[in-house]
Formats: sequence, structure tokens, C-alpha cells
Amino acid sequence: MANKFQSLRGFNDVLPPDTAVWQRLHACARDVFTAYGYREIILPLLESTELFKRSMGETSDVVEKEMFSFQDREGDSLTLRPEFTAGMVRAGLEHGFLHHQQQRLWSAGPVFRHERPQAGRYRQFHQLNVEAYGLAGPDIDVEVIALSARLLKRLGLQGLTLELNSLGEASTRNAYRAALTAYLEKHESSLDEDSRRRLHRNPLRVLDSKVPRTQEIVRAAPQLPEYLDAESRAHFDGVQQGLSDLGIAYTVNPFIVRGLDYYTKSVFEWTTDQLGAQGTVLAGGRYDSLVEQLGGSKTPAVGWAAGVERLVLLMQALHAMPFESNPQVYFCSLGETAERQARTLAESLRDALPQLHLVLNAGGGSLKAQLGRADKSGARFALILGDAEVTRQTVLVKSLRLEDGGRESGDRGRGMETAWTELPARIAALLSSSEDHC
Repeated sequence: MANKFQSLRGFNDVLPPDTAVWQRLHACARDVFTAYGYREIILPLLESTELFKRSMGETSDVVEKEMFSFQDREGDSLTLRPEFTAGMVRAGLEHGFLHHQQQRLWSAGPVFRHERPQAGRYRQFHQLNVEAYGLAGPDIDVEVIALSARLLKRLGLQGLTLELNSLGEASTRNAYRAALTAYLEKHESSLDEDSRRRLHRNPLRVLDSKVPRTQEIVRAAPQLPEYLDAESRAHFDGVQQGLSDLGIAYTVNPFIVRGLDYYTKSVFEWTTDQLGAQGTVLAGGRYDSLVEQLGGSKTPAVGWAAGVERLVLLMQALHAMPFESNPQVYFCSLGETAERQARTLAESLRDALPQLHLVLNAGGGSLKAQLGRADKSGARFALILGDAEVTRQTVLVKSLRLEDGGRESGDRGRGMETAWTELPARIAALLSSSEDHC
């Protein structure tokens, strides 16, 4: 008996009709990013392991526990990318497009982390990533957040909460780190094991703990905004003012620190209560020291990433953004001559209407059988071509769905006879009432 192969744990297949949701999501994202002047960059899946150790910090959870790393045949340590930003900076330094330049960039694709799989969190997952370089003021922070708000709105996602914080500069974090460590040491015996391990290596990560007892201790801890330097506070005030000017509601959450060591100043998250424990669907912040940290000149930067799987789950949970994965038209033909002519007409329709989703019947069958396939496909209209129609150079156009989306009952005749030359215009007119743009 042959082995039964299955996908690896945490590596999931995306099947129709879910792929239609993914396609619509990416199309919407591309439209929004382009509208704001952001350009796509395509990055490799594999990078040097050292790149991520230097960018994210050796004590970060990602580097310590979650990276997929291995040695290649030359003995070099390589890692499947766990995030986009380090690769983006590496590409910018390698190709020289970050030096004293302003860049607005986006990327999308799979990333890899060895986490415990759960709903919306997998070991191979997918991200949308937006980054801006060379701009130091709060205005660009406001822009990338406004861009994220517009994307979420275009996806039909409502009821999300925007949470903000500021981590300040290195001096701010050093002062806060000392105060937080002193506080947590008083409660060390009550902290969970991970938090005790982080206490002296990276105490800010304790603020991210999901263990209820540790969360209780953290709630009474010193808060980072109390330690902000004047310049960071002014920057944070500017971000808040800019969001208020745009009518984007937010709350300040002093416990947002993000999971990667390179963040400075502004950090933010869009959260929801619709996905259980996996409440964050989009998050990011500013990382002004990262380019310099990786060998470039000091370059301000800000950006965010969104998990595609979580966005899809949320879209489905909220029944957001109606999408259509079914064909719009199913072409039935009866007889060899009609089949040959149907192929020609189908290609002509695809030429005339590039966005048309048309399925051409294959495998023959009676008209009843073909209409059954058409109905099962979910198509809104069937085209019917037989010998009589070939002689008259016409096609019968039959509605398969009611206007409210239900199935058409009864035959109501064979359809509306339409000349071949008028067919593209007829199909376009019939479909125009249901056209929906991202």
C-alpha cells in the first residue's frame, strides 16, 4: 500500500473557493498601495541567518526559537525569511536605493516561523508589507497608518481598534529598561518561565506575555511613555494629531512594544476581538536605526506588516467584501459544428472582454446535462449554441440566477437570441449591474 502523503504541520494548502478571497485581497492591497505611491519590491525567500540575528536581536523569540535555519552545501547558514524588513534593508544597501533617498515600497509573500500552529497562525504564513525610508517626521507615520486604515476599509473590515505607543530613542528605552527590571525583580518568583528568562536579557518582552498571572504583574509596572525624551514625545504628539486630523480613532496602549528589537519611537497595532487569542491583524512601527545597524548610513524608516491568513479569517468571520469565485458565463454547445464555433466565439469574447470569467463546456453531453453543469458552476448566464443557431449566426443567452442571487426556477424558454456580432455588448450589459470593484 502506497504511503499517504500529507502537508507538513503548519504548512497549509489554500483551496478554491478560498483562493478567490486571497486574490481579491491582494488585488485590493495592490490598488491601495499604488494609490499612495508605493512601489512593489520582490525579495528572495532565503537570506543569510546573520542578517536576521543582527536585525531582530539574538534574544528575540524569532531568532531564539522560531527561525527555519540550515547549512547549505558550502557550509553557510541560511534562513527562510521570518519577516520582510531585514531583507528590504539588505536589498536597499546592496543596490544603493536607500542612500539619501526617499523610498515608499511594498512587498507580499510567504514567511516562515516555527510556531505552534493555530487558527490564523501557521509555520508558513503570508504577509503584506509596507515600508517608507528616508522620512523622519510624524507625517509619514500618519501616512502608513492611514494607508492601513484605507486597506482595512476597502476589505470591508469594521470594528477594529488602532492601538498606539512610543518606544522613544535608545536613551528612553535604557532608562525604562532599568526601571522595569527593578520592578519585575520584585515579582520574579511569580513570573512565568519565559518571562523569568527574559527578565535580564530583554525585559520589555515580558510586557508581551500572554500568561494571566504575568499580565496582572505587568499592569502595575512602570509605563514607557513616562520616560519619553522630549523629541520622541513631540514626534508621538505629532502622530496623534495627524490621526485626529484624519478622523482615525485610536487608543494609546503603553504596553505595546512589538516583538523585534529594531523598533524605535512609534509602534502600532490594529486589533480585533473576532479571532480569539490572535487579536492582532496588522502591526508595525518606526525603526530609524536598522539601516545603520546593518551597515548603511543613518536612515529613518517606518512600516507595517499584515498577516494574510488572519485578514482572510476576519473577512470570512465578518462576511466582509463580497467576492465571486464562480464563472460569470458558461458556454454550452450541441453538435460538432457548434462545438467548433463555440470555441471560436469563446475566444472572441475573451478578446473583447478581458475581465470576463467564461467556462466553455467540455466533454459533450445533452443540453440538460450541460445546463446542469452550468448551474453547478455558479455561473449567472449560460450561452447555448446549436446547429440552428450556427446557421443564423446567433447564440441563446439564458439567465441562471435571479436578481437576488437565487437560482432561476423553470425553463422560461431557451433564452434570448443574440447575434454573434452583438454578443460582447450584450454580455457586458448583462454583467455591468453586478460589477464590483475592490
